Amino acid sequence: MDSVEPAGLEPGARAPSCPQKGILQPSDSSELECLQQFKVTKIQLQQIQASLLGSMEQALMREASLAPGVRMLPTYVGSTPHGNEQGNFVVLELGASGASLRILWVTLTGIKGQRVEPKSQEFVIPQEVVQGTGQQLFDFAARCLVEFLDAHSVGNQGLQLGFSFSFPCHQTGLDRSTLISWTKGFRCSGVEGQDVVQLLRDAIQRQGAYSIDVVAVVNDTVGTMMDCEPGVGPCEIGLVVDTGTNACYMEEARHVAVLDEDRGRTCVSIEWGSFSDDKALGPVLTAFDHALDQASLNPGAQRFEKMIGGLYLGELVRLVLVHLAQNRVLFGGYTSPALLSQGSILLEHVTEMEDPSTGVVCVHTVLQDLGLNPEASDAELVQRVCVAVCSRAAQLCAAALAAVLSHLQRSREQQTLQVAVATGGRVLERHPRFHSILQETVKLLASECDVSFIPSVDGGGRGVAMVTAVAARLAKHRRLLEETLAPFRLSREQLEAVQTQMREAMAKGLQREPSSLRMLPTYVRATPDGSERGDFLALDLGGTNFRVLLVRVAEGGVQIINQVYSIPECVAQGSGQQLFDHIVDCIVDFQQKQGLRGQSLPLGFTFSFPCKQLGLDQGILLNWTKGFNASGCEGQDVVHLLREAIRRRQAVELNVVAIVNDTVGTMMSCGYEDPRCEMGLIVGTGTNACYMEELRNVAGVAGDSGHMCINMEWGAFGDDGSLGMLSTCFDVRVDQASINPGKQRFEKMISGMYLGEIVRHILLHLTSLGVLFRGQQTQRLQTRDIFKTKFLSEIESDSLALRQVRAILEDLGLPLTSDDALIVLEVCQAVSRRAAQLCGAGVAAVVEKIRENRGLEELTVSVGVDGTLYKVHPHFASLVAATVRELAPRCVVTFLQSEDGSGKGAALVTAVACRLAQMARV
Repeated sequence: MDSVEPAGLEPGARAPSCPQKGILQPSDSSELECLQQFKVTKIQLQQIQASLLGSMEQALMREASLAPGVRMLPTYVGSTPHGNEQGNFVVLELGASGASLRILWVTLTGIKGQRVEPKSQEFVIPQEVVQGTGQQLFDFAARCLVEFLDAHSVGNQGLQLGFSFSFPCHQTGLDRSTLISWTKGFRCSGVEGQDVVQLLRDAIQRQGAYSIDVVAVVNDTVGTMMDCEPGVGPCEIGLVVDTGTNACYMEEARHVAVLDEDRGRTCVSIEWGSFSDDKALGPVLTAFDHALDQASLNPGAQRFEKMIGGLYLGELVRLVLVHLAQNRVLFGGYTSPALLSQGSILLEHVTEMEDPSTGVVCVHTVLQDLGLNPEASDAELVQRVCVAVCSRAAQLCAAALAAVLSHLQRSREQQTLQVAVATGGRVLERHPRFHSILQETVKLLASECDVSFIPSVDGGGRGVAMVTAVAARLAKHRRLLEETLAPFRLSREQLEAVQTQMREAMAKGLQREPSSLRMLPTYVRATPDGSERGDFLALDLGGTNFRVLLVRVAEGGVQIINQVYSIPECVAQGSGQQLFDHIVDCIVDFQQKQGLRGQSLPLGFTFSFPCKQLGLDQGILLNWTKGFNASGCEGQDVVHLLREAIRRRQAVELNVVAIVNDTVGTMMSCGYEDPRCEMGLIVGTGTNACYMEELRNVAGVAGDSGHMCINMEWGAFGDDGSLGMLSTCFDVRVDQASINPGKQRFEKMISGMYLGEIVRHILLHLTSLGVLFRGQQTQRLQTRDIFKTKFLSEIESDSLALRQVRAILEDLGLPLTSDDALIVLEVCQAVSRRAAQLCGAGVAAVVEKIRENRGLEELTVSVGVDGTLYKVHPHFASLVAATVRELAPRCVVTFLQSEDGSGKGAALVTAVACRLAQMARV
């Protein structure tokens, strides 16, 4: 390397102005101005921190108009170690420690605290190879690999190799990495712009001795982070200060624009050595930094690294010593040829000379080796030079690390960030004070962060092996997850089969043949046409609270006034007479409050219990549900029971026109807004559908013309075993644990009451396979119904970051990693997607039936929909619509969300019945 004289300082650079005459004595109290240049103030450090933080966030967002000073390269390492990784791995390490490469055989035990010392061998790379062609370099690496494996007799089984390549790269996959530029003195031709993994694979193949799978390419910083044993939490930042310097950290993938991913995490290599903001770095750059840069192999590049990295600290010290000597402050003004030679003072010399216990002796030894004869005062001043140069390096490194901490604290919205930083590299390991200055300065600049520093034992070796092992673990877990979820990923052929089977079951049910679809006539013969007018009463009874409503249907729309009344438990479980008398009492109270006393308004009765309907105003209660057990009602016409209670009250006049279930109410409610609405759909706690069928197709009901709304009761579809080919072992477990095993099989694959339980059983299975929660079963997950269906909606929300998904699950008492959160998300997506697709196949069967009934080439129809699952889940509605488009391409289907189908819908059923009755009288 050529000598760099002080005369080579750039024109206009801030040159040191040490005293020109005489020799500075140790007793002098004034600071040397040339050393003063290496002092950095807190404000300057904060400016560097802020500037680097801005550069990081610009690079993450890939803002084209800006030229960020750091690269922020995704490494495609998506997970930190769990601590149970095991196996044998080969590691090839290139670029971590100058012109040498290292090969290791690493054994991971999977047992915390139990480490097997790796076998390793270092090979010096000849200078002609370092400056030669790329093929020379990679052929040399492959030959060394063969020599190492031969020497250790490892056999020729399939070997997994991790490649530590510590140069700036553009990584496009865990095993795909293109070299951006050489650093650290390497200048091999034909490599920049090439995939270094492929170059290594080609070289290994040319050797032909071993079957080696290059699983991952990793830089030493990532290896450092991955080497640390998981403590209370995993290390999520890696910091290396060796020949060069760099850091990496775990970032949410959605923040990395180049990935175009919404979920998961990835390790980002900051490549902060290239940081070069003149405004922030200018005030702390010295004339010596400029001189070093100009004499380097890459002038103008890696400016930040040249102020911190071990390759440059010794050279900075040498330049200062030359300057002081030439200004007669050191060595009596004498400079030796060795002192004037670039690279004559190395990092090792600096760390030895700065050692507080043996430093003075080491100073004399190092300077004498350079042909100098130092005085005692010279030795003290040389030590001060080393301290100044290295202290500045540690402070600058701390400012950069504080930028990373600030970014994590802000992006994770944490008031106090608790994080572990894995540290590696010879500067951090060997320099006597670098680590302590780094910690003190980080505490000063990032006071709201609780940072623990964990030294890496062997980031380049064991850490790279760990990356390879984690990749193998993730690949295995991915395979097990795919196998588990495969039955939930329905093909078009499977959905078409469901559609066909439902059409067949519909036809049988309409003809009163044995079928899992009951296809019950509701005696609703028309949907609203917009001409309905008048005031109507509606009752909505479906639980321990019920509503009375006044619905005013006018030209300007529908107005609703309602009041909620409670039904005491003693009434709900008393006699039928008590129950219906209480209902009539509430109706009378409502009429009085609304000034309706004495008026006989048509009334629609939404009765959400299983009924067999014999007419529009006749419904036989089959059995009570939802905690009701009023005696003398089952097997009776509930409209008759209501009318009897009205009669007992005598002074009340009510005209009960219709009994309605909530699905029909939903269709009618939407039908008032859109006359094309001819289907109703409920997807909430349960699921059901209704639609307008041609009367001629409905057996058992008189008449061949007109329409009839059919209550499909489709929750029971498949109870005859026709859905067996879609039922998974998880569906079977949910069914067996339900209050009605073997019943409502379609509903149990779709509705909100069951989806959370399906997810819970899948999570238990994945835990037993070791895919989730590190294989540790939790008592909370064993608890039935702990995983509510509402969690699926929350977890699948696009607006939630993965950390928020983790928070939801941790609130359930499930201690999990980000990997676990991602898997839980994927399970939720698979279960809810299947539910939506099955629902869509059912809708497609219905609309196709309507189209064929009418002999149309194309049907335009609307579906009124209600239910919390459909309305609240972020993707359910769009998945249903997409499935219908795919399975019923000749039907143009619009989905309308119903508002108050059970109240407004019941009134509209009544209004339509009154309109039809009036037309019949005319």
